[in-house]
Amino acid sequence: MAENYVITISREFGSMGRTIAKKMSEALNIEFYDRDIVEEVSRRMGLPVPTISDAEEKASSYFARMFPLGNTTTDLQDQIFTIQKDIIQNLASKERCIIVGRCADYVLRDYRNHMRVYIYASYEQRYNNCVNNLMMEPKEAARMIKSVDKARKSYHMRYAKYSPKDPKYKDIILDSSFLGIDGTAEYLAELAKKKFQLD
Repeated sequence: MAENYVITISREFGSMGRTIAKKMSEALNIEFYDRDIVEEVSRRMGLPVPTISDAEEKASSYFARMFPLGNTTTDLQDQIFTIQKDIIQNLASKERCIIVGRCADYVLRDYRNHMRVYIYASYEQRYNNCVNNLMMEPKEAARMIKSVDKARKSYHMRYAKYSPKDPKYKDIILDSSFLGIDGTAEYLAELAKKKFQLD
C-alpha cells in the first residue's frame, strides 16, 4: 500500500471540478486543498487574499507573458508561484491529499504516487452549472467561463510550459457531465483506490 499519495485536479471553469474534488476527498477520507493554498500564501507574504488572487489573474494576461521584464505584477506572480510550489510539495510529502489547480500536476511531476486528473464539460453544461449550481447571473457566468479558462491556461503555460488539458501530462481526462458530479467523484475515488491499492 502506498504510504502517501496525491491526486491533482485541473479543470475547466464551471465543470464542477472543485466540488468533485471535495466529494472525492470525503469518499477517500483524505484532505482537499484549493483556496487553502492561497490563504497560506497570503499569510506567508503578509498580503490580503484578494491581492494574491488578483496578481495571479493579471499576471496571466497576454501582455504580462509577452513583456515579463520589469513587470511588477509578473514579479509578484513569480513570488506567489514559488511559495505555492513549496506549500504543494510539503503537503504531498506529509499526507495523502487532493490538490486542485495551481500547476500542482507540474509541481509534483516527479512524485511517484500521483494521479493527474483533468475535468472538463461542454460550454453549455458549464454555463448551466454556473447558473444553476453556482447561482451566478447569466452574463457573469458567460464572462467568467471565458476569462477564468484563459487565465488558468496562461498561468499553466507560463510555469508548466504546457496546457492544463494536454493529454501527455494527464492520467485521466473526464467529462463531468457523463456521470454527473456525484458519479464522477465516485468513479475517480474508485480509480484512486485501485491505483494506490487502498483497502
